[in-house]
Amino acid sequence: MTSTLAEKAVVGRRVTFTYYRDLEETDAVTHPGIITDTEPGFSEGTLIARVRLDGKRSSMHIPAAYEGLTYLDEVVPVPELPMGRFLPVASDGNGFYEKAGVLVAAVGEDGEDLIVLTGDRVAARAAVGEYAQWTGLDLDYIAAGDLRAKWAVFEWEPEDAECPWTVRWDAVEGEDQAVHIYHLPA
Repeated sequence: MTSTLAEKAVVGRRVTFTYYRDLEETDAVTHPGIITDTEPGFSEGTLIARVRLDGKRSSMHIPAAYEGLTYLDEVVPVPELPMGRFLPVASDGNGFYEKAGVLVAAVGEDGEDLIVLTGDRVAARAAVGEYAQWTGLDLDYIAAGDLRAKWAVFEWEPEDAECPWTVRWDAVEGEDQAVHIYHLPA
């Protein structure tokens, strides 16, 4: 590792990241991010940069010398990840998908349960149907009568947790950031 690279790969350094599959593309998409930490690599003299891409909740471990990592001039304090309760929005990275005009998320150990964020049973059924079609679930095994109305609270988990968020099922109407959902258990 060169001393210049060690000087650049510091906590708080803004970077752009290009996936390996895109390195040869002339119009490759670069993803902005920030170095959240550094650690020694397995080989002597190598350095690993932990890079959190903007809008993500976990860091990637990237060799500091990786050709798809561009060091920008800006060094800033690493922003804290939001924690606590939140209201979900459509986000592939966080597992919330808009189907039939409402949000749907798969939860459970194998993603076997569905959560539909709506207070409207008809909209919930339509979203489950669209989600099932989109994912290839066999509608013959989904009983729409099993949709259970609940109030829930969504909470962010720490960085690098197994899942970026959890859901609490014991919420009640009027509770801070509680949303009405329909839960479809497996």
